[in-house]
This record gives sequence, C-alpha cells and structure tokens, in this order.
Amino acid sequence: MFPKDGRYVCNKCGTAKAIEKAQHFTTDANVKETTIITESAATLPKTRILCTACGNKEAYFVLRQTRSADEPETRIYRCCKCNHSWREY
Repeated sequence: MFPKDGRYVCNKCGTAKAIEKAQHFTTDANVKETTIITESAATLPKTRILCTACGNKEAYFVLRQTRSADEPETRIYRCCKCNHSWREY
C-alpha cells in the first residue's frame, strides 16, 4: 500500500485505509523494525529516468545501503505514472 490523498491505497485491488499516525510493525523478534512512510508521495525526490514498463520519464527514488558498507548504495525507483518499481546497483 502506498500513501495517496491522505490514505494508504493498494495499487492492485484499490483497497484504501486512512492514514492515522506513524506506524511501526515487527515481523519477528529477531528481525529489524520497519517504519511505514507517511509522507505524501509529492514530497519524495523525483528524477528523470525512463520507466521500463510504461515509458514515462519521471520517477520517485530512494537510496538504500543493501550490501556491505564498502559497496555503492542501491537506487530504487518508482514510476510516477504506473508505480512500477525497479532498482539500479
């Protein structure tokens, strides 16, 4: 589910849930905690890159350190138009 118009909306089935406050959940006591992002998608950084699914030329992006510290970070993109996600290492 992704934040849209003050609600969490599922892109596949259209289910919507109101955004209340920042929420945390833990999947297992031995697994790290994940925070759900509550910012509006309009506040996330954008870049011009070609979407491989729909051909749109704009996407949101985040940088994550998915490998060891001496490796470069991973760029994760999400298309502004179709919400397709992909990554570059």
